[in-house]
Amino acid sequence: MYILVVNAGSSSVKYSLFSLHQNTEQVIAQGLIEKIGEKKSLFSSHEKAFLHMFKTIEKIFSLSHIDAVGHRIVHGGPNFYQPTLLTANVVKQLHTFDELAPLHNPFNLLGVALCKNKMRCPHYGVFDTGFHHTLPLKAKVYAIPYKYTQKDNIQRYGFHGISHHFVSLQAAKLLQKPITQLNIITCHLGNGASLCAIEKGASVETSMGFTPLEGLVMGTRCGDLDPDIVAYLMQKEKLSRKEIFHLLERESGLKGISGVNDMRDIISRMKKGNKRAKLAFDIFCHRIIKYLGAYIAVLNGTDCIVFTAGIGEHSAVVRHEILSHFAYLGIIIDAKQNAHNQLLISSSKSKIPVFVIPTNEALMIAQQVKEKIDKKR
Repeated sequence: MYILVVNAGSSSVKYSLFSLHQNTEQVIAQGLIEKIGEKKSLFSSHEKAFLHMFKTIEKIFSLSHIDAVGHRIVHGGPNFYQPTLLTANVVKQLHTFDELAPLHNPFNLLGVALCKNKMRCPHYGVFDTGFHHTLPLKAKVYAIPYKYTQKDNIQRYGFHGISHHFVSLQAAKLLQKPITQLNIITCHLGNGASLCAIEKGASVETSMGFTPLEGLVMGTRCGDLDPDIVAYLMQKEKLSRKEIFHLLERESGLKGISGVNDMRDIISRMKKGNKRAKLAFDIFCHRIIKYLGAYIAVLNGTDCIVFTAGIGEHSAVVRHEILSHFAYLGIIIDAKQNAHNQLLISSSKSKIPVFVIPTNEALMIAQQVKEKIDKKR
């Protein structure tokens, strides 16, 4: 089965074409188109970017031979959590969640429209919120008047679900146990960041909430804060809703504290004695330590901890700072393994194994689409 996976963002398009046969998978083509719409970009619009993608794939593979397209869609709302055939009616319903993920969903769905115009095969949506559909009500429901949670679909949705799901399955393979017998905590740490507590294969707690703003301190997102800060700043600084959203989504987090949002730059500046870089690093790690400790308690213990995504996979300094706070649980890190970003970074004496597992959301989407199609046959 040949499945094209598309992830259309506000200024980028990622794509991977997979050949899936039984338990093997092969990447036939893949690419990343960036800086769409920028002045010096070759691609002034998404239409031109997708045209380039189609032409690039057709140089080595006929689009007519593709069996299905899997689209990463960030927000599925309360009703869409399984891989879903993207009919006109489904797409219309998904657009109602655009305001919950304004930097993602409209562009995800634009990608769907452009691909459907070109390719007549089935198109499926795979949702970043989907894996967290299993959150229990005690973790999902916010303590606001209950009528609003029902009327306006306000709840914890969670994000990065495709990534959390993928690396948890990989961890189960490494432990050589069924995932239904394991408790796992996954740490997706990149420019966007979230933690997930996974009990017997199901997400039971996650740090992002109604939107991707909640939870950890991120590259440019604030994470948790007193909600009255929003009202206070809007009144004090005379900010509109659009302006306050931009401030919290694009100007906060590591960037707001230190002036830069890339952890590599922060660590470099920190080593040179930059106090704000050190503060940003400390706040970033401290928030993760708080959540990781909480999730160990939620699960009543964990069988392993997994780090993934850009920072999680590549920053030994961040991992060391976080894990050094859990020595009391018997977590012992192998300094050499950690420094080289090895798959297993915990010592053989560690009571809890710690893994660094590269995420592969595109492969996870392709596998879920294939599974959905196979069930229909």
